[in-house]
Amino acid sequence: MKINGDTRVFGIIGNPVNHSLSPAMHNAAFAELGINGVYVPFLTEDVAGAVNGVRALSIDGLSVTIPHKEAVLAHLDEVDQTARRIGAANTIVVSRRGSAASLQGCNTDWLGANHALGRHLTLAGSRAVILGAGGAARAIGFGLKKAGADIEIWSRTESTGTTLATELGCPWQPLTEPPEKEFDILINATAVGMHPNQQLSPLPANVLTRFSVVMDIIYAPLHTTLLREAADAGCTCIDGLEMLLYQGVVQFELWTGCTAPVDTMRAALRRAAGVV
Repeated sequence: MKINGDTRVFGIIGNPVNHSLSPAMHNAAFAELGINGVYVPFLTEDVAGAVNGVRALSIDGLSVTIPHKEAVLAHLDEVDQTARRIGAANTIVVSRRGSAASLQGCNTDWLGANHALGRHLTLAGSRAVILGAGGAARAIGFGLKKAGADIEIWSRTESTGTTLATELGCPWQPLTEPPEKEFDILINATAVGMHPNQQLSPLPANVLTRFSVVMDIIYAPLHTTLLREAADAGCTCIDGLEMLLYQGVVQFELWTGCTAPVDTMRAALRRAAGVV
Protein backbone atom coordinates (compact mmCIF):
# COMPACT_ATOMS: atom_id res chain seq x y z
CA MET A 1 0.00 0.00 0.00
CA LYS A 2 1.39 3.38 -0.98
CA ILE A 3 1.58 6.24 1.48
CA ASN A 4 -0.24 9.29 0.10
CA GLY A 5 -2.30 12.28 1.19
CA ASP A 6 -5.09 10.02 2.43
CA THR A 7 -2.88 7.88 4.65
CA ARG A 8 -3.98 7.89 8.28
CA VAL A 9 -1.08 8.32 10.71
CA PHE A 10 -0.85 6.60 14.09
CA GLY A 11 2.10 6.14 16.38
CA ILE A 12 3.61 5.55 19.78
CA ILE A 13 5.25 8.17 22.01
CA GLY A 14 7.82 7.30 24.65
CA ASN A 15 11.46 7.55 25.62
CA PRO A 16 13.02 5.22 24.59
CA VAL A 17 10.71 4.02 21.86
CA ASN A 18 12.74 2.65 18.95
CA HIS A 19 12.69 -0.83 20.49
CA SER A 20 8.88 -0.97 20.40
CA LEU A 21 7.27 -3.94 18.65
CA SER A 22 3.93 -2.13 18.30
CA PRO A 23 4.66 -0.78 14.78
CA ALA A 24 5.05 -4.31 13.45
CA MET A 25 1.75 -5.39 15.00
CA HIS A 26 -0.35 -2.42 13.90
CA ASN A 27 1.12 -2.07 10.41
CA ALA A 28 0.44 -5.76 9.78
CA ALA A 29 -3.17 -5.20 10.82
CA PHE A 30 -3.58 -2.22 8.48
CA ALA A 31 -2.18 -4.27 5.61
CA GLU A 32 -4.38 -7.28 6.39
CA LEU A 33 -7.57 -5.19 6.35
CA GLY A 34 -6.55 -2.93 3.45
CA ILE A 35 -6.60 0.20 5.63
CA ASN A 36 -4.55 3.10 4.29
CA GLY A 37 -2.75 3.70 7.56
CA VAL A 38 0.75 3.75 9.00
CA TYR A 39 1.98 3.44 12.60
CA VAL A 40 5.37 4.90 13.54
CA PRO A 41 7.46 5.45 16.70
CA PHE A 42 7.92 9.03 17.94
CA LEU A 43 10.78 9.54 20.38
CA THR A 44 9.24 12.02 22.81
CA GLU A 45 10.62 14.08 25.68
CA ASP A 46 8.04 16.91 25.61
CA VAL A 47 4.63 15.36 26.31
CA ALA A 48 2.68 18.62 25.99
CA GLY A 49 4.37 19.34 22.67
CA ALA A 50 3.60 15.86 21.42
CA VAL A 51 -0.09 16.21 22.25
CA ASN A 52 -0.22 19.58 20.51
CA GLY A 53 1.44 17.92 17.53
CA VAL A 54 -1.38 15.40 17.34
CA ARG A 55 -3.84 18.26 16.95
CA ALA A 56 -1.73 20.22 14.47
CA LEU A 57 -0.66 17.34 12.24
CA SER A 58 -3.97 15.45 12.04
CA ILE A 59 -2.52 12.34 13.67
CA ASP A 60 -5.36 9.87 14.19
CA GLY A 61 -4.28 8.07 17.36
CA LEU A 62 -1.37 7.32 19.64
CA SER A 63 -0.07 4.66 21.95
CA VAL A 64 1.71 5.99 25.04
CA THR A 65 4.54 4.15 26.74
CA ILE A 66 7.14 4.73 29.45
CA PRO A 67 7.64 7.29 30.91
CA HIS A 68 4.63 9.28 29.71
CA LYS A 69 1.53 7.25 30.67
CA GLU A 70 0.84 9.29 33.79
CA ALA A 71 2.01 12.72 32.61
CA VAL A 72 -0.07 12.65 29.43
CA LEU A 73 -3.35 12.79 31.38
CA ALA A 74 -2.95 16.50 32.12
CA HIS A 75 -2.79 17.38 28.43
CA LEU A 76 -5.89 15.59 27.12
CA ASP A 77 -9.42 16.89 26.62
CA GLU A 78 -11.00 13.86 28.25
CA VAL A 79 -9.85 10.83 30.23
CA ASP A 80 -12.14 7.86 30.51
CA GLN A 81 -13.14 6.64 33.95
CA THR A 82 -10.94 3.56 33.90
CA ALA A 83 -7.77 5.39 32.85
CA ARG A 84 -8.41 8.04 35.47
CA ARG A 85 -8.84 5.44 38.18
CA ILE A 86 -5.65 3.65 37.12
CA GLY A 87 -3.89 7.00 36.86
CA ALA A 88 -2.39 6.30 33.46
CA ALA A 89 -3.33 6.27 29.77
CA ASN A 90 -1.60 4.10 27.20
CA THR A 91 -3.94 5.06 24.37
CA ILE A 92 -5.10 8.36 22.85
CA VAL A 93 -8.23 8.30 20.71
CA VAL A 94 -8.71 11.30 18.44
CA SER A 95 -12.13 12.57 17.38
CA ARG A 96 -12.28 15.32 14.75
CA ARG A 97 -15.01 17.72 13.76
CA GLY A 98 -13.77 19.95 11.00
CA SER A 99 -10.43 21.42 12.05
CA ALA A 100 -11.09 20.81 15.76
CA ALA A 101 -9.74 17.70 17.48
CA SER A 102 -10.74 16.16 20.79
CA LEU A 103 -8.27 13.81 22.47
CA GLN A 104 -9.43 11.11 24.88
CA GLY A 105 -7.12 9.07 27.08
CA CYS A 106 -7.88 5.39 27.59
CA ASN A 107 -6.10 2.47 29.22
CA THR A 108 -6.01 -0.88 27.43
CA ASP A 109 -3.17 -2.44 29.45
CA TRP A 110 -5.59 -4.01 31.93
CA LEU A 111 -7.68 -5.44 29.09
CA GLY A 112 -4.55 -6.88 27.51
CA ALA A 113 -3.66 -8.69 30.72
CA ASN A 114 -7.21 -9.94 31.27
CA HIS A 115 -7.51 -11.26 27.71
CA ALA A 116 -4.14 -13.00 27.88
CA LEU A 117 -4.98 -14.68 31.20
CA GLY A 118 -8.61 -15.34 30.37
CA ARG A 119 -7.62 -17.64 27.50
CA HIS A 120 -6.29 -20.10 30.08
CA LEU A 121 -8.60 -19.89 33.11
CA THR A 122 -11.69 -18.21 34.52
CA LEU A 123 -10.68 -14.97 36.21
CA ALA A 124 -13.76 -14.59 38.40
CA GLY A 125 -13.00 -16.21 41.74
CA SER A 126 -9.38 -16.91 40.90
CA ARG A 127 -6.55 -16.13 43.31
CA ALA A 128 -3.75 -14.03 41.84
CA VAL A 129 -0.41 -12.65 42.98
CA ILE A 130 1.06 -9.58 41.27
CA LEU A 131 4.77 -8.99 41.71
CA GLY A 132 5.65 -5.29 41.80
CA ALA A 133 3.88 -2.07 42.66
CA GLY A 134 4.46 0.19 39.65
CA GLY A 135 2.17 1.40 36.90
CA ALA A 136 1.91 -1.97 35.18
CA ALA A 137 1.00 -3.68 38.45
CA ARG A 138 -1.65 -1.05 39.10
CA ALA A 139 -3.30 -1.54 35.70
CA ILE A 140 -3.18 -5.33 35.93
CA GLY A 141 -4.47 -5.29 39.50
CA PHE A 142 -7.37 -3.06 38.55
CA GLY A 143 -8.28 -5.37 35.68
CA LEU A 144 -8.18 -8.53 37.76
CA LYS A 145 -10.27 -6.95 40.50
CA LYS A 146 -12.76 -5.80 37.88
CA ALA A 147 -12.95 -9.38 36.58
CA GLY A 148 -13.72 -10.70 40.07
CA ALA A 149 -10.32 -12.14 41.02
CA ASP A 150 -8.88 -12.05 44.54
CA ILE A 151 -5.43 -10.48 44.36
CA GLU A 152 -2.36 -9.88 46.48
CA ILE A 153 0.51 -7.48 45.86
CA TRP A 154 4.02 -8.76 46.59
CA SER A 155 6.83 -6.23 46.34
CA ARG A 156 10.25 -5.44 47.76
CA THR A 157 9.47 -1.88 48.85
CA GLU A 158 6.87 -1.74 51.61
CA SER A 159 5.84 1.90 51.12
CA THR A 160 4.88 1.59 47.44
CA GLY A 161 3.51 -1.90 47.91
CA THR A 162 1.17 -1.01 50.75
CA THR A 163 0.06 2.14 48.94
CA LEU A 164 -0.98 0.15 45.88
CA ALA A 165 -2.55 -2.59 47.98
CA THR A 166 -4.63 0.04 49.79
CA GLU A 167 -5.75 1.53 46.47
CA LEU A 168 -6.79 -1.89 45.20
CA GLY A 169 -8.26 -3.06 48.50
CA CYS A 170 -6.06 -6.14 48.75
CA PRO A 171 -3.30 -7.58 50.96
CA TRP A 172 0.40 -6.74 50.61
CA GLN A 173 3.21 -9.21 51.20
CA PRO A 174 7.00 -8.70 51.20
CA LEU A 175 8.42 -10.30 48.07
CA THR A 176 11.20 -11.79 50.18
CA GLU A 177 8.71 -13.71 52.34
CA PRO A 178 6.20 -15.49 50.08
CA PRO A 179 3.50 -17.21 52.16
CA GLU A 180 3.11 -20.96 52.00
CA LYS A 181 -0.25 -21.18 50.26
CA GLU A 182 -1.46 -21.93 46.74
CA PHE A 183 -2.74 -19.52 44.08
CA ASP A 184 -4.09 -19.76 40.56
CA ILE A 185 -2.10 -16.96 38.93
CA LEU A 186 1.33 -15.34 39.25
CA ILE A 187 2.13 -12.20 37.26
CA ASN A 188 5.57 -10.63 37.13
CA ALA A 189 5.06 -6.86 36.72
CA THR A 190 8.63 -6.02 37.75
CA ALA A 191 11.72 -5.52 35.59
CA VAL A 192 13.49 -8.50 37.18
CA GLY A 193 14.60 -10.81 34.39
CA MET A 194 14.74 -8.13 31.70
CA HIS A 195 17.81 -7.74 29.47
CA PRO A 196 20.66 -7.41 30.43
CA ASN A 197 19.81 -9.24 33.70
CA GLN A 198 17.94 -12.10 32.08
CA GLN A 199 19.53 -14.67 34.41
CA LEU A 200 17.50 -13.31 37.33
CA SER A 201 14.03 -14.34 38.50
CA PRO A 202 11.80 -12.49 40.98
CA LEU A 203 10.96 -15.68 42.90
CA PRO A 204 12.83 -18.85 43.84
CA ALA A 205 12.02 -21.78 41.57
CA ASN A 206 10.68 -23.91 44.44
CA VAL A 207 7.86 -21.39 45.06
CA LEU A 208 6.44 -21.73 41.53
CA THR A 209 4.74 -25.07 42.22
CA ARG A 210 2.15 -23.08 44.20
CA PHE A 211 0.79 -21.51 40.98
CA SER A 212 -1.18 -22.91 38.05
CA VAL A 213 -0.59 -20.07 35.54
CA VAL A 214 2.46 -17.81 35.38
CA MET A 215 2.58 -14.69 33.20
CA ASP A 216 5.63 -12.47 32.72
CA ILE A 217 5.00 -9.08 31.09
CA ILE A 218 8.68 -8.87 30.04
CA TYR A 219 9.26 -9.67 26.36
CA ALA A 220 13.00 -8.96 26.09
CA PRO A 221 13.93 -11.75 26.54
CA LEU A 222 10.71 -13.55 25.67
CA HIS A 223 11.58 -16.75 27.52
CA THR A 224 12.54 -15.31 30.89
CA THR A 225 14.16 -17.32 33.66
CA LEU A 226 10.86 -17.10 35.55
CA LEU A 227 8.92 -18.66 32.66
CA ARG A 228 11.52 -21.38 32.07
CA GLU A 229 11.45 -22.35 35.72
CA ALA A 230 7.65 -22.15 35.80
CA ALA A 231 7.43 -24.52 32.85
CA ASP A 232 9.73 -26.94 34.66
CA ALA A 233 7.37 -26.69 37.66
CA GLY A 234 4.42 -27.72 35.46
CA CYS A 235 2.79 -24.29 35.21
CA THR A 236 0.94 -22.92 32.19
CA CYS A 237 3.15 -20.05 30.96
CA ILE A 238 2.15 -16.81 29.23
CA ASP A 239 4.90 -14.69 27.72
CA GLY A 240 5.01 -10.91 27.52
CA LEU A 241 3.92 -10.73 23.88
CA GLU A 242 0.39 -11.85 24.76
CA MET A 243 -0.41 -8.85 26.97
CA LEU A 244 1.21 -6.56 24.39
CA LEU A 245 -0.88 -8.17 21.67
CA TYR A 246 -4.24 -7.87 23.36
CA GLN A 247 -3.78 -4.31 24.59
CA GLY A 248 -2.89 -3.48 20.97
CA VAL A 249 -5.96 -5.30 19.66
CA VAL A 250 -8.20 -3.05 21.77
CA GLN A 251 -6.26 0.04 20.63
CA PHE A 252 -6.66 -0.90 16.98
CA GLU A 253 -10.40 -1.37 17.38
CA LEU A 254 -10.80 1.94 19.22
CA TRP A 255 -8.94 3.79 16.45
CA THR A 256 -10.46 2.13 13.41
CA GLY A 257 -13.84 0.72 14.43
CA CYS A 258 -12.78 -2.52 12.71
CA THR A 259 -12.41 -5.98 14.22
CA ALA A 260 -8.69 -6.51 14.73
CA PRO A 261 -7.03 -9.43 12.88
CA VAL A 262 -5.63 -11.02 16.03
CA ASP A 263 -3.76 -13.90 14.40
CA THR A 264 -2.05 -11.56 11.93
CA MET A 265 -1.03 -9.20 14.73
CA ARG A 266 0.31 -12.06 16.86
CA ALA A 267 2.36 -13.44 13.97
CA ALA A 268 3.81 -9.99 13.23
CA LEU A 269 4.77 -9.50 16.87
CA ARG A 270 6.50 -12.86 17.07
CA ARG A 271 8.41 -12.21 13.84
CA ALA A 272 9.51 -8.82 15.13
CA ALA A 273 10.64 -10.45 18.38
CA GLY A 274 12.63 -13.05 16.44
CA VAL A 275 10.34 -15.90 17.50
CA VAL A 276 9.46 -18.53 14.90
